[in-house]
Amino acid sequence: MNYSNASFEPLVGDCYGHGWKMIWKNFLELLLIGIIMLLFAIPINGFALLAGQDFLYRNVTLFIIPAMIYGFFVLAPISWGVYYAFLKAVRGEKVEIKDMFAFTKNYGSVIFAYILMNFIIGIGMLILIIPGIIFACKLAFVPFLVIDKKMNAMDAIKTSWSMTDGSAMNIFLIGVLAIFISIGGMIVFFVGLIISIMWINAALASMFYAVDSKINPVEETDTQPGT
Repeated sequence: MNYSNASFEPLVGDCYGHGWKMIWKNFLELLLIGIIMLLFAIPINGFALLAGQDFLYRNVTLFIIPAMIYGFFVLAPISWGVYYAFLKAVRGEKVEIKDMFAFTKNYGSVIFAYILMNFIIGIGMLILIIPGIIFACKLAFVPFLVIDKKMNAMDAIKTSWSMTDGSAMNIFLIGVLAIFISIGGMIVFFVGLIISIMWINAALASMFYAVDSKINPVEETDTQPGT
């Protein structure tokens, strides 16, 4: 291992504070990763644009099905790779562009975990909105566990559920605060929005890092100074 235990608590303010500090240490790499992610999202935006055309209603499968396939099998795994890049950043590790494609080492588990996680959250949303929000908070660590810890889908679901005991409310508050940060970013236009998204991702990654450090502390002899 090449990172140390988190020196901050898994609290909203601490995670946003640590995330803000760490994104600047790998700003260029994280910025490029974000830009590449946006480029991969272009096809989805294209499908959405076509969805607004009358032609869609006569040829729905031509657009909806390809969009779903692309979203599940390409865009979602890359987005989880982006989470991993931010996790490395908040742990004080060197971030590389290739980190956003780390999902290729565990691709099958990533796809299965993504589908299973969203199915559980979707069921919660169908029952009532509040259970869906709770499920989303309890499963927020799944992307990190599948890619960073190389867990299979079921183990990641179970582990995230147990890891978030005592932290689910803080994860929820990170999401609530993210809304206002995003609005603030939009006020200062494109650059501000990009930095806002980077900050939010870093805060969530910091939450996982802090909780993981408490549950699975790194042996001092295995670490190198990370921050």
